[in-house]
Amino acid sequence: AIAAAMNSGLPVMEYSPRKVKQSIAGNGNATKLQVWLMLRRILSLQETPEYLDASDALAVATCHFFQQGKPASSFQKGGWKEYIRKNPGKLARGSI
Repeated sequence: AIAAAMNSGLPVMEYSPRKVKQSIAGNGNATKLQVWLMLRRILSLQETPEYLDASDALAVATCHFFQQGKPASSFQKGGWKEYIRKNPGKLARGSI
């Protein structure tokens, strides 16, 4: 996935597990459960994945969003559809 993104000219960001945990749970040593519980609150999620490993990508994506300097409330107002509408240039052609 990283090679394909780079080959397509898309920016690639990397975050250490500690950075992701710090960004989401406020503690770089947080457990997967602590991170998931904060994700549920931040994103107003009701479902719980069968395996907490499934939430890792969501945690990284949320961490990346936070690193862009946008408050969480701007994400929650309208969700992804609104974000895509406001940022059409951030989508790779043919990726959806």
